[in-house]
Amino acid sequence: MNTKVSIIMGSLSDLPVMEKAAKMLDEFGIPFEIHALSAHRTPRQAMEFAVEAYARGVRVVIAGAGGAAHLPGVIAAWTPVPVIGVPIKASISIDGWDSILSILQMPPGIPVATVGLDGAQNAAILATQILATGDDELMRRIITYKEGLEKKILQANAELSAVKFAHKTN
Repeated sequence: MNTKVSIIMGSLSDLPVMEKAAKMLDEFGIPFEIHALSAHRTPRQAMEFAVEAYARGVRVVIAGAGGAAHLPGVIAAWTPVPVIGVPIKASISIDGWDSILSILQMPPGIPVATVGLDGAQNAAILATQILATGDDELMRRIITYKEGLEKKILQANAELSAVKFAHKTN
């Protein structure tokens, strides 16, 4: 099984957020790896990881980081592989805004797709959609997943129709 997606995070404290990406990739049947890398504490290893990612078969990187959150941008600077940044509300965060802005405000030429705060699940779905553009079976899995989301909301509306209030009109 060849790795298609790499999930990286600044430290083990990010795992409770980033494991949501791992669970989603598992659900879609996508081979992935997980690493802790730090743009500040392991800059050489982060650079080597990014430079070698494509040759190792990685096609999308999901990079989570809190606080200054430089990891996604550093990886994006060194790799041709798409990078999806997950801003994390860390213990040192300013309500997560520092992480969001650090990942979102990349300079021209170094794109990082950025999902919402603690949005690792959406990052995995986006990674899957990127991979699915060249994989019909994976595209079918994405379509089935999206149809499941629709069914959940239709079911919610059916349940809401049974809820009674004195002035409810539907």
